[in-house]
Amino acid sequence: MDLQDQLKNLFPDHQFEEPKKEEKPDIWLQDDPIICKYEKRKGKPVTILEGYNGASSDFKKLAKEIKTKLSVGGSFKDDTIIIQGDYRDKIMSLLKDKGFKVKRVGG
Repeated sequence: MDLQDQLKNLFPDHQFEEPKKEEKPDIWLQDDPIICKYEKRKGKPVTILEGYNGASSDFKKLAKEIKTKLSVGGSFKDDTIIIQGDYRDKIMSLLKDKGFKVKRVGG
């Protein structure tokens, strides 16, 4: 007997609602890989994502999602995402989970 059955026994008149599943944003997946590279700018490490050929609004959503999941700063300029710090491995795993092909460049 699981928790739902126990709750139904305790509260027979209550109507239980099924939890809603999270809807993933509709981001256009491309055939070419997104290039994930590492640079140093003004002596500080920076991770750069480029090569997305879909809508720029989708790429901005992706940038915001990456920044919030990693809790780091960054920006979106000239169809590239710039993330502060060296987070290539984490970003590549996030993008692969979403269904993107990712290519690691530099190091």
